[in-house]
Amino acid sequence: MKSDLFRLNGAVQHDPAIDAWMKNHAAELGSIAQRWFQVMRKCGDEVRELIHDGCPVACLGDVPFAYVDVFTAHVNVGFFQGAALPDPARLLQGAGKFMRHIKLKPGTPNNEAALTTLIHTAYADIKTRIENG
Repeated sequence: MKSDLFRLNGAVQHDPAIDAWMKNHAAELGSIAQRWFQVMRKCGDEVRELIHDGCPVACLGDVPFAYVDVFTAHVNVGFFQGAALPDPARLLQGAGKFMRHIKLKPGTPNNEAALTTLIHTAYADIKTRIENG
């Protein structure tokens, strides 16, 4: 499967703007976002990050694979190629051509193992897409 990949300029190893974003979202929802962004950061040594469309984005080089965003009552953990990801736990929401997300709400149980797997799978998927052109 060969396709053009969405690319972003300016991704760096550790973006101080993300630290500031996290401080601005320090309440319970921000804590949820920070936790899952840390999982993204730890996917590999090649992970880069930046703020795009107002939220933290994790990239492999200049190709984004996942993001977090805080809303009034929930956090989205999103995947740029989410439509192509295996989702046996059926967590992903959305009907776009590529992107999918998961809504996390405070006090609501989440399938943390399945979400962790999705993040790592998204990273592996984007790595394969980059390596195969």
